Amino acid sequence: MSRPVTIVTGGSRGIGAATSVRLAADGHDVAVGYVRDGAAAEMVADEVRASGARCAVVRVDTSVEADVERLFDIAASELGPVTGLVNNAGVTGPLGRLADARTEDLRRVLDVNLLGYLLCCRRAARDMAALGHGAIVNISSAAATLGSPGDYVHYAASKAATDALTVGLSKELGPDGIRVNAVAPGLIETDMHATMGDPDRPARAAAQIPLRRPGHPSEIAAAVAWLLSPDASYTTGTVLRVSGGR
Repeated sequence: MSRPVTIVTGGSRGIGAATSVRLAADGHDVAVGYVRDGAAAEMVADEVRASGARCAVVRVDTSVEADVERLFDIAASELGPVTGLVNNAGVTGPLGRLADARTEDLRRVLDVNLLGYLLCCRRAARDMAALGHGAIVNISSAAATLGSPGDYVHYAASKAATDALTVGLSKELGPDGIRVNAVAPGLIETDMHATMGDPDRPARAAAQIPLRRPGHPSEIAAAVAWLLSPDASYTTGTVLRVSGGR
């Protein structure tokens, strides 16, 4: 059988980088999508190739339709038919109350976290339906059910939409042989917290987590890898919470 070809958006750092490397170790060829840090994306690609996998690196803003189309086109031309998608690219905007949020930050969160997921899922659905099989994993968040008051309720709302997208699309695409699932991470040690203005947030919040620690990107990558694997062949429409019990 040919190797699976999987696109990972937001693949240059954090959960996306860990997922790209894990999938390569599991036998996938990987297309790493990134939006800004090309050097970081190439470092991830080096790790992917060190596992014996092929890798394409593509700059993409997933909220832009033409960029998404180009990402899938390049992945297919360089690696082969796309059989997997990890929808991971996401933004939070600054931490704070909704009343203090800027409209441009709200719009960017929805453009990337919701529209970007929809655009990627739409193209994946078209390509995978033609193959008669495929798997999509959307990266959601425990915030979808916790609400994240005082931090980023707009981000939480976008992730609740991700859960609805996952459930609905799984039912729509099941007859085409395409599985659609999501992973909902809790608090994970990534540079996302520094980007949103609170680099010490994971350590500070550890006491509120039943396992008393933040998670690691590799732990989320393991969940994604399982959902893309044949071991999850009868799993679809599931939002798998990986949150340390929170």
